[in-house]
Amino acid sequence: MKKLLPEIRSPADLEGLSLVQLEQVASEMREALCRLVANRAAHFASNLGVVELCLALHSTFDFRRDRLIWDTGHQIYPHKLITGRYEQFESIRTRGGLMGYPNPAESEYDLFMTGHAGCSVSTALGLKAGDDLIPGEEDRHSVAVIGDGAFPSGIVFEALNNAGGLKKKLLVILNDNEMSICPRVGGMANYLDRLRVNPVYSGLKNEVIRVLNKMPMLGDPVERFLAQIKEGVKAGLHGGMLFEELGIQYVGPIDGHNIRLLRKYLAMCKDVEGPVLLHVVTVKGKGFGPAVADPVKFHTPAPFEHDDDQKIREIKKSGARAYTHIASESIRRNMAANERVTVMTAAMCQGNNLEQVRDEFPDRFFDTGICESHAVAFAAGMAKSGLRPIVDIYSTFLQRSFDQIFQEAALQNLPVTFMLDRSGLTGPDGPTHHGCFDLGYMRLFPNMTVMAPGDAHDLAAMLDFSLVHEGPTSIRYPKDKAIEVDGKREPIELGKAEVLHWGDDGAILCCGTLLPGAMTAAEQLREDGLDVGVINARFIKPLDTETVLRAIEHCGFVVTVEESSLMGGFGSAVLEAANEAGLATETICRLGIPDQFIEHGDRAELLAELRLDAAGIAAVCREQAAKADVLREGRLR
Repeated sequence: MKKLLPEIRSPADLEGLSLVQLEQVASEMREALCRLVANRAAHFASNLGVVELCLALHSTFDFRRDRLIWDTGHQIYPHKLITGRYEQFESIRTRGGLMGYPNPAESEYDLFMTGHAGCSVSTALGLKAGDDLIPGEEDRHSVAVIGDGAFPSGIVFEALNNAGGLKKKLLVILNDNEMSICPRVGGMANYLDRLRVNPVYSGLKNEVIRVLNKMPMLGDPVERFLAQIKEGVKAGLHGGMLFEELGIQYVGPIDGHNIRLLRKYLAMCKDVEGPVLLHVVTVKGKGFGPAVADPVKFHTPAPFEHDDDQKIREIKKSGARAYTHIASESIRRNMAANERVTVMTAAMCQGNNLEQVRDEFPDRFFDTGICESHAVAFAAGMAKSGLRPIVDIYSTFLQRSFDQIFQEAALQNLPVTFMLDRSGLTGPDGPTHHGCFDLGYMRLFPNMTVMAPGDAHDLAAMLDFSLVHEGPTSIRYPKDKAIEVDGKREPIELGKAEVLHWGDDGAILCCGTLLPGAMTAAEQLREDGLDVGVINARFIKPLDTETVLRAIEHCGFVVTVEESSLMGGFGSAVLEAANEAGLATETICRLGIPDQFIEHGDRAELLAELRLDAAGIAAVCREQAAKADVLREGRLR
């Protein structure tokens, strides 16, 4: 049988394909996804689940003109396969290759770089409102595809409330697969479950919508009567609909893997005036049995091969413990020792390796769903009641709760512990997921203590410290293999750095888990005859100004090293301290992430390009040593 997918250069090539041919394309798309995960870790189950929906959308709308936003973005792979990127598809999530999320630089069909959940309805509504203000653009359709895991996000309901008030023609497709990355949680999940088992309402209600939309204006009494009929149908069939009370037509639920049915309902929704929510039911991992059986494991699985019976064999499996494992083990140990310790995550139980904590302490484990702002305010309430809550959220996602960190935690000086997983460079996930900014936004707040462990030993000790500290604390750690530095270690003490070695020629002030690389760099420099010290900063706030100022005054040069944005980060804190002390800063060099968004790629590749690996740190130190010699000679003259 002739392959069809390689010949699809744009969605226009779907025109004229029969239903059987579209189903063949769907099968070939799933084959392409399976080939990809044999080579590298990639988002898998979520993409398998939206293949038919993607084809139905692109064969119903013309998204060269119409608007399409994929929420969260990790289910973008089928969309990329049919929008001119098939030949590049094998490069996805590699340096210089396709991004694993929408990317406007790649295609006119990608409007926003979406990597965080919940914003699709707002941006799609904004696009529609903007188009309606431009003459000749009013007939553009605007579509948002959002998953049931992202749907409870607070911004979604802000957008739905606005959409119901504006009455703009907007289509929101709720992709309901009963999953976030982990199984969805909360009252909205229960509500959607009730809708899923009520197919009768959908069929009858659609006829009511069609009749009412086409009904001529007959005067107030008749209009009121028709409205009463509509409300009576709704009440009799379901007891009231949340979405329709907001002014949004609800249609569904329908089978999200039936291309014919999807196209029928999409065409119908195009004709409905005002905002519509189309409830589509899909299966995460559809077409690949192991992914259906375990969608959590196969969300982003390690590379694997499979035979015709879909029996799998993992190709690469690292046995090394990661910093995430150290964090979760430390959380579990503290919860076992202190019944006042609680933990909460935002739909990332598996990503934060908290399954054992959840199972062992179900009454003190809280998954808030993708609702980070709520999670932080919720934790603040717990802290006020006398508990010791731990908020375990990826750095990039914690940004969504900036105001609650300020108002509910720091301003109240409450003992909330923030565990910032995936800080620094997250590798192939790219700019939407790199945790580059947490040092800058955490050190802004009075009362906040900000820490960065130098290694695995520090991480566990810092959590112990934070749970007895009176005030909010922040601990950041990367998505990387956990390493423990050799030698006798100093205990964690508020605002105290750890001096691993003093050097006469220079000093490396290291903030975070680049510490082993800094020590390797110092060893390489000693072979060159340069005596360069290494200081494990540990605390960004309060900064150990005594140690920092001593290094600036007595060492030939100082290089600060951080896996964080240079603007507002650790190096900035060092410069501020030097300025306040009246010291010259010409011998200080800052290494970190520059004022730009860093693209996706292997983490080691990215660190090397930014000169944040051992070789790069050593090279910068040699440059600074030469610069210091020039400065010294100039002063002597």
